[in-house]
Amino acid sequence: MRFRLGRKYQHLVHGVTCACHSPSAQQLLARIDRGLSRRSVLKGVAASLAAPALGLAAPAFAQSPPKPVLLRNASIFDGENGKLVEGQGVLVEGRLIKALVASGDTVADADVIDCGGLTLMPGMIDAHWHSILAGISQEAAMTADIPYVHLVAAQEAERTVLRGFTTVRDVGGPSFALKRAIDEGRLPGPRIYPSGAMISQTSGHGDFRMRTDLPRTEQSDLSVAERGGISAIADGEAEVLRRVREQLMLGASQIKIMGGGGVSSAYDPIDVLQYSETEMKAAVSAASDWGTYVCIHAYTSAAVQRALKCGVQSIEHGQLVDEDTAKRIADSGAWWSLQPFLGDEDANEKPTPEGRAKQQQVAEGTVQAVEWSRKYKVKVALGTDILFSPKGTATQGKQLAKFARWYDNAEVLRLLTSGNAELAGLSGPRNPYPEKLGRIEAGAYADILVVDGNPLDDISLIADPDRTMKLIMKDGRIHKNTLSS
Repeated sequence: MRFRLGRKYQHLVHGVTCACHSPSAQQLLARIDRGLSRRSVLKGVAASLAAPALGLAAPAFAQSPPKPVLLRNASIFDGENGKLVEGQGVLVEGRLIKALVASGDTVADADVIDCGGLTLMPGMIDAHWHSILAGISQEAAMTADIPYVHLVAAQEAERTVLRGFTTVRDVGGPSFALKRAIDEGRLPGPRIYPSGAMISQTSGHGDFRMRTDLPRTEQSDLSVAERGGISAIADGEAEVLRRVREQLMLGASQIKIMGGGGVSSAYDPIDVLQYSETEMKAAVSAASDWGTYVCIHAYTSAAVQRALKCGVQSIEHGQLVDEDTAKRIADSGAWWSLQPFLGDEDANEKPTPEGRAKQQQVAEGTVQAVEWSRKYKVKVALGTDILFSPKGTATQGKQLAKFARWYDNAEVLRLLTSGNAELAGLSGPRNPYPEKLGRIEAGAYADILVVDGNPLDDISLIADPDRTMKLIMKDGRIHKNTLSS
């Protein structure tokens, strides 16, 4: 059956009798078409020159230099060797370091930055960071609108990279959107290796509910932390598999589970075991199927030993283990991600006497844990775990410099660059940044700091980035440059 308009509506039919087919109309349309084609080209050029107007970060942060950049007249800590490299410059092209160039050589068509004899080193990596939760109070994180939490996190991301941390391993929180915005150049911030929501059993370290929220039923709403993507409560093998797979679907580069009690949580004593072997193995299996690994929150020997038995590859914390367990970590080939939990003025604030007591217990174990990790040559990563502490984030470099109590300065810097990069790369095919990290060498990401002074002699230089870091480059883009022209 064919539908036809009646005679009354024939003037609406588009055909050869339509006015748009007249010679004058055709000439006008042709002129418009030529104009649009020309303007589309000009608009494309203008768009490439005015990216900030499209929502990208301001040129001071996010614009790659139009030409290669040669950083010369610097002493270089390459991320691995404890002796500074002299007589070399660093040529950056695009996102990567193209080559190390002898100081007497010239590079055609390259912009030159004179580093004034200062120290050039890789951008630092924090192996235990919470991009969404570090710079906001716990009360605000649990009560504010979710968009507000993310806006605060974006603000903190800029501060993070300006402290010289060009990469973070995020071990809990919904950092996927922030990571994307940073990777697209819309916001300044570090590279993020995201874990997504922390997987926790009921009553576990990631269960942020109050007593009044219990009992949970099939008809219960998700908790505030679950709705925000901060944590995911899962009980039993099937639920653990589901929640882990959800984080992998969202883009997790590794999975974080809670294997024991914690300091910040209100209802789980620090000595308790969390997740059965069956549940823990389910998480490890799901992550392994995606070519990546599980890291676990655990303090005690029992929690760490269970994790090792189940194939967990990174122990987060572990300050309360005994010597035998420290040796088992080494024998298993797992990583030990340590934090400078020393109960001092830089510790995360704990509002309750119970929390402060647990914090002191962990502080007393930190010294012994570091010493055993060195004795048994465990693969160690260093991070801060600054959490719910708007004031504390500024101490990021200061806290990590405290590891010079046990390591020489060169080893601290190696751990904060190429060492932590090795742990980040454990995510294998799920690694969002597959080029070399934490090194000054050809083919590595151009994540570069120029420091006023020699951090191999004075590690405290990384604690005062506003004063000491004269140039900060991440991904070949200059985020800060106060070097004299």
